[in-house]
Amino acid sequence: MNLLLKNINDLAAKQKSEGLTAFEKERQAALRQEYLKKIRGTVQDNLHHVTIIDPLGDDVTPKKLKEIQAELRG
Repeated sequence: MNLLLKNINDLAAKQKSEGLTAFEKERQAALRQEYLKKIRGTVQDNLHHVTIIDPLGDDVTPKKLKEIQAELRG
């Protein structure tokens, strides 16, 4: 992921300083999409391991999330 961010940042810096070729613009867009895909996957994975507890201590995790969690457990 660090290399991916470095490549994105390098292209962004080049874009600001001298502009990008058509190939570099395509590469930049592809790298950004790959980065967003990884971030979304990480967030989704984290949310699948969340349990929501109300102030009274009751589990109020939504039914759909509980179903996903049950599937993940096997």
